[in-house]
Amino acid sequence: MEPEISIVIPVYNEAGNIRPMYDALVEVLGSPERSFEMIFSDDGSSDGTFEMVASLHAEDTRVQGISLSRNFGHQTALFAGLSYARGTVVITMDGDMQHPPEVIPHLLEEHENGYAIVNTKRIDSTKTGVMKRLTSKWYYTLINALSDVPIEPASADFRLMTREAVNALIAMPERKRFTRGLVSWMGFDQSIVEFEVGERFSGKTKYTFWKMLRFGLDGVTSFSVKPLRISFYVGLIISSLSIAYGIYAVVIFALGRAVPGWTSILVSVLFIGGFTLLSLGVIGEYIARIYNEVRRRPMFFIKDRTEQMIRNGAGETP
Repeated sequence: MEPEISIVIPVYNEAGNIRPMYDALVEVLGSPERSFEMIFSDDGSSDGTFEMVASLHAEDTRVQGISLSRNFGHQTALFAGLSYARGTVVITMDGDMQHPPEVIPHLLEEHENGYAIVNTKRIDSTKTGVMKRLTSKWYYTLINALSDVPIEPASADFRLMTREAVNALIAMPERKRFTRGLVSWMGFDQSIVEFEVGERFSGKTKYTFWKMLRFGLDGVTSFSVKPLRISFYVGLIISSLSIAYGIYAVVIFALGRAVPGWTSILVSVLFIGGFTLLSLGVIGEYIARIYNEVRRRPMFFIKDRTEQMIRNGAGETP
């Protein structure tokens, strides 16, 4: 019998959070008339995270888990977990207790009101650093200015989706996935529930500055070609100014009023050279995305799994 609700939880080195997460979810979802499963998607942990999941599975078969062959990244681990979810309703959330399980009844309530996708929006606690808040605000301002798909500021990968929405998300073959953008792009009737970020129960965040920067670039390049267009238009303006300056220089030379101008030449060369390198970097990001997509490598490999784990679709790897 298929469960009514699947909870998909991507984890990486979260051994200390598995049991508290399980206890909290059982307390919230433990109603006898509601069947559910928890799927922990272990992203190549090295601290015994999957062993904790397997131990819980031995106690309660509603706990399921897969272990990826290496660290593929949060978005891939999330996709892998969704690929194994069997519920008619699927809820995704992080495994560090910062996505409070107590919010789940509110998500289910919104779903009962007719929404196929119920997203969440973070309300940062007073302990959240000023720099964290500012960078988050700047990021969503930038991505919404550049993207062709609106992304809700302070959104999270804590959401509810119906089976139809999950199947649509899984069916998209992109390798470099920006789930928040994909969910927004899919459509369906969507709603938003606000929640206050909880305290991390154990361990430390896995999102370093460079991972956040990479995540941000994926968000922009996944849903917009505006950076390419901006590069084109700025290049067109610079070329026009260069032609005008060239005509001016020839006229001044012909009139015999030419003077040494190494400063203007140096500034012009540095500006044009810097913009050229920046444009090449932008083009390179898009070419890299194309390269990663056309290789068609599997998104992940499964190293281990608990019993009864059957993927939604043929084959062991996507």
